[in-house]
Amino acid sequence: MRSGPLLPILCAVLAGCTTTAPSKAEDEAAIGAFNQRYLKAINDGDIAALSALTTDGHIMIPPSRAPVVGKEANDTLNGRVFQQFKIDETWTPVETVITGDWAYQRGTFTVDATPKAGGTTRRTSGNFLRIYRRQADGSWRMIRDMFNSDQPPPAN
Repeated sequence: MRSGPLLPILCAVLAGCTTTAPSKAEDEAAIGAFNQRYLKAINDGDIAALSALTTDGHIMIPPSRAPVVGKEANDTLNGRVFQQFKIDETWTPVETVITGDWAYQRGTFTVDATPKAGGTTRRTSGNFLRIYRRQADGSWRMIRDMFNSDQPPPAN
């Protein structure tokens, strides 16, 4: 017996299930909700929550540094940051483009990093570009994160 397109039709008729893809608005809302969870984990300094939102193949491309490749490397770097600083980060998306199971988002960010040992809070602002991929369960995850600073590089 050939299943072909008959199986989805039978499923819809007999079980009431649908095979329609989410709308653009639903995908944008899902990416926005993911970003809120990700940002909350950063601002709470919650490495376990942040790690749970990071894919095994996640790559972060920070300014003036080598890419941070993979979940373990990202967890290690983020854990060190969370040990040393209280982070207060905000994101403002400017553009979100979704095509099938892939999306990218660009925008601006501001980070206030206050040393936990005391000292002056450092503020950084800049631009980001992120790539997202729809997961097998339909959720979205950021798989690439690239950002830069608006501040001029330090003088030599």
